Amino acid sequence: MSEKTKLAIFDLDGTLFDTRKVNFLSYKAALSPFGAVIDYDFFAKNCNGRHYSVFVPKILRNAGNDETSIAEKTEIVHRKKKELYSTFLSESAINTHLFKIIECIKNEYFVSLATTASKKNAEEILAFYQKENEFDLILTAEDVQKKKPDPEGFLKAMAHLGISGKDTLIFEDSEVGIEAAEKTGATIFTARGFA
Repeated sequence: MSEKTKLAIFDLDGTLFDTRKVNFLSYKAALSPFGAVIDYDFFAKNCNGRHYSVFVPKILRNAGNDETSIAEKTEIVHRKKKELYSTFLSESAINTHLFKIIECIKNEYFVSLATTASKKNAEEILAFYQKENEFDLILTAEDVQKKKPDPEGFLKAMAHLGISGKDTLIFEDSEVGIEAAEKTGATIFTARGFA
């Protein structure tokens, strides 16, 4: 087999898997002890695809008042959300088309996952669908300092595998993910199969 000279990077949430309901139900339950209430439409429009540090503080500012700081509450909510995530995985859906593409290209392309999801939650959904061995490299929230729309995750995957932007494909669905991908010089495919 010849050495791989190309790279395909895939986002997780909204691209490889529809996890909107999983994330919504996890955050709804995690926010509830603080008196914060969110509905699905609000979550889908304002939170889905964004890093928790962006939207959770905004939700908590409108919730009950106590001595705990917004920053502390945000981290408590995030930890609880990660714990609850696997409980709701049956509410997810897999993008079978993209996994067929991965199967077709993996002899020529390195295949990487680059997500703002936590390592724990990314591993859980990949294991749920038995897809944990599909990738040459997996980068999660813990592997980067800057979240999308910063391109750090994509650039890190390219650097790690020694592939330039001109030889890279990025599959993304969210506005912030597409914005990050555009900064890399890669070819971008908007994968909005779950919209």
